[in-house]
Amino acid sequence: MSRNVAEIIVDTLLDAGAQRCYGVVGDTINHLTDAMRRSELDWVHVRHEEVGGFAAGGEAMITGELALCAGTCGPGSLHFVNGLFDAHRSNAPVVFIASQVPTSESGVGFPQDVDQKPIYEQYSVFCETLTNPNQARRMAAIAAQSAINKRGVAVLIVPGDLFTQTPDNDLPYRAHRFDPIIRPSAEEFVPALEAIQAGKRITIYAGFGCENARSEVLALAARLNAPVAWTSRAKDFIEYDNPFEVGMTGVFGLEGGYHAVADCDVLLLLGCNFAWTQFYPEKATIIQVDIHAEQIGKRHPVHVGLLGSVRDTCAALATMVEPRTNTKWLDGCRRTYEKSRAHATHTSRDDELIHPQELALAINRHASDDAVFTADGGSPMVWLLRHIDVNGRRRTLSSLVHGTMANAYPQALGVQAAYPGRQVIAMCGDGGMSMLMGDLLTLKQLKLPVKLVVFNNSALGFVEIEQKVEGLLDAFTDLENPDFGEVARAVGLWGRKVEHKHDLDGAMRELLDHDGPGILDVKVNRMELVMPPKVEPGQVASTALYSTKAILNGRMDDVLDLVNSNFLKR
Repeated sequence: MSRNVAEIIVDTLLDAGAQRCYGVVGDTINHLTDAMRRSELDWVHVRHEEVGGFAAGGEAMITGELALCAGTCGPGSLHFVNGLFDAHRSNAPVVFIASQVPTSESGVGFPQDVDQKPIYEQYSVFCETLTNPNQARRMAAIAAQSAINKRGVAVLIVPGDLFTQTPDNDLPYRAHRFDPIIRPSAEEFVPALEAIQAGKRITIYAGFGCENARSEVLALAARLNAPVAWTSRAKDFIEYDNPFEVGMTGVFGLEGGYHAVADCDVLLLLGCNFAWTQFYPEKATIIQVDIHAEQIGKRHPVHVGLLGSVRDTCAALATMVEPRTNTKWLDGCRRTYEKSRAHATHTSRDDELIHPQELALAINRHASDDAVFTADGGSPMVWLLRHIDVNGRRRTLSSLVHGTMANAYPQALGVQAAYPGRQVIAMCGDGGMSMLMGDLLTLKQLKLPVKLVVFNNSALGFVEIEQKVEGLLDAFTDLENPDFGEVARAVGLWGRKVEHKHDLDGAMRELLDHDGPGILDVKVNRMELVMPPKVEPGQVASTALYSTKAILNGRMDDVLDLVNSNFLKR
């Protein structure tokens, strides 16, 4: 029996490993969703398509497998933009089926007609329009193959009337997966080896490109007795059980990682795309390893570039470099790191003052050993990176490249759909939480037991910090929030609000023991600063200018709270 285009697309994507598709049903995709209904593919009905994009990206990032979205023409497909841009920039393998108005109405200003290709092709690994039913299996296979192997979003635009058409022929195209060995030639290693040999303080800076190269990176670090700093996206596979680990640099980092990167004389950038040039060393010889040629020297000038996968290149380097026995540089960086970690985990003596770090540490204490944590962009992301411990089984996820708000619980939704029996915790800002609250109803309807913890400081907190550091009075950042615990109960979820520190541990256990979705709303310190490992003189001057302006504008209490919360809190 011949199959129509909708059935062929579903069959091809199932064969490529997809298990779920996120979206909102409607007109131009009705025949596609009907084909899914009759297949083994699960349709996840969200209330807002942006949530569907985040959820698909969250699932794909944590599972490493293909996830799907499907959108109706025009408005439906446009709603996916932010979620899918985040998924693409996070290297999540997602296929988006973007339906279009019927071919007979294309290009004449028909209602809901939107030219989607120029929108999505700027952030996708594949973006093409299906124009003939004979292309269906081949185009779906290319989309899936591109998403899986290039690690990004592939977009297949399909006019609604094509879904019901049957091809004249249906050749057995399918998606293929690849895992090649890619490393430089022997000659290309020579300048890198010479630079390493001449170095006395060698540091490894590990990025997301080390995802499947943990053992090779640590073997090279052991050979060189080199401290290993990591970018935020490398946390899950570099931080744990690592005797060379010194944490992050940059605004989110601590002194250990900053010192190891800033004061080395040879820096090995391994699969690293760290964007803030002010945190690179001024005088070190920089060697960069990356599988993408366009990334080498993109963020900062480098002396030696090696094109290859981190896994294969490090494996080769470890056999070539002379072993180092002196541990003075490593030991010093490690001591600095341990001191900075201890300092960052402070607590207050005031029962009515809950620092956001204390909330993150409570989550860390009570979460299961294989929990998945997501965090909204802004300060929750910083507390996740600094205070949630990973162990090889736990996973963390945030919007670290796209930097959007409102990603945490939508990503958690997708992770929970993929792992229904696993503990999934979303660390939500109050701003991000309130931006996409409609899909709390999805958690209820689908019985997805995601646990949401709201860092409620009644403000766009990270924006306030940015304004103060620039010497500005914070403005337009106030949030008049509801009791999110009551909101949860109103839609059928477990909910509770915490305003005192003595209630925190009990409430956290209660949330995590609940067998369904729930929200714990915690009032945290609004005046908390995210302190970078190095404070520039200009930042001090600007913050002082903010304090002066605040006093002159009758906001002396704010200045006192800022000082008490951040400098007298012990």
